[in-house]
Amino acid sequence: MTLSDAPGVGIVGESVAALEDELVAFRRDLHAHPELSHAETRTTSRVAARLTAAGVRVRPLTGTGLIGDIGPLEPAYRVALRADLDALPVAERTGLPFASRSDGVCHACGHDVHVAAVLGAGLALQEQADRLAAQGLGVRLIFQPAEEVTPGGSLAVIEQGGIAGVDAIFSIHCDPTFDVGLVGLGEGPITAATDSVTITLRGRGGHTSRPHLTQDLIYALGKVVTDVPAALSRRVDPRAGVVLVWGAIHSGAAENVIPSTGTVSGTLRMLDAQLWEDIGPLLEELVHAVIRPYAVSATIEHRRGAPPVVNDPVLVGRLRAAADLMLGPQAPTPTVQSLGGEDFAWYLQAVPGAMARLGTRTPGGATYDLHQGDLVVDERAVAIGARLLLGVATTHRPD
Repeated sequence: MTLSDAPGVGIVGESVAALEDELVAFRRDLHAHPELSHAETRTTSRVAARLTAAGVRVRPLTGTGLIGDIGPLEPAYRVALRADLDALPVAERTGLPFASRSDGVCHACGHDVHVAAVLGAGLALQEQADRLAAQGLGVRLIFQPAEEVTPGGSLAVIEQGGIAGVDAIFSIHCDPTFDVGLVGLGEGPITAATDSVTITLRGRGGHTSRPHLTQDLIYALGKVVTDVPAALSRRVDPRAGVVLVWGAIHSGAAENVIPSTGTVSGTLRMLDAQLWEDIGPLLEELVHAVIRPYAVSATIEHRRGAPPVVNDPVLVGRLRAAADLMLGPQAPTPTVQSLGGEDFAWYLQAVPGAMARLGTRTPGGATYDLHQGDLVVDERAVAIGARLLLGVATTHRPD
């Protein structure tokens, strides 16, 4: 049951339709002026000004980001809608007329779409504030900083009371593998825990003609690269979705010199939240077991990121119902698990919630990838995201 059931989808849906041009223009402005994590000053100001003008109660967060509240001060039930403000240190290559004006920075993950969609849902909800109050329903808009850095800006929101009194939380994430109009939904883990791992080896170097007089650090480093991921795959349940992938190796400067130090860095990802809590000692054990025959020493830096996003099944059902009602029965579609990370997961440690994947691909058009400078989004996704969030925000809690 939603506010839009009576008098129907019309009034609520029309409120988003009336805002669509403004929301697209707002998104384009953000897109042209991207800001990196913890530096989203202009973006925060633009969102705060528009919400304040509409009568939304706005509270700035320390640094950047803000919270907006709609409806009664102490509602019987409060839903939160979350957007992330930051862009990436990636150069844009789209050639769009509203392309990034900041060298080496762009919205390559679609956060500008997320912000515009949550803003649109909030503006439409503010128009219904009296009806929300009559039903004891509150809506909190969370515009958080720094999703793109570890461990994520959501922790700062939580520390500042951003989800105090929240009963359920929802978010969207752009998905350029889905056509615009589709909403990808899945229960349980839909993203992975994402940790960074750097292993530094040290040993006696020397000439490549006399490896037996050295500790042949390069050889030992090669064994770490190949054997640690292999051993890990045999020590954990394969259903946990664990994968350790290296992205950088640094050692040596000359072809005939065995160096005395070297590092390998990569990411450790998994879908199992409990394993994520416990995997550190196992990683240490495996690294030391692999290097033991070569008599080198190892320093292991295991920096934990965010846990997996685990969607609440009941709230996924609410997203599915909202998508069906607000967008049509063709909109909700199953989605696969991703080993990408998302700091939305931190909210779900305290509050039940769910994330939906918002289709951004033009039907028949190119399929882009996130975090790439050529990402182009079908801008119809902005209003679609706003409609979806509007619909799920006004879904009553189960009796």
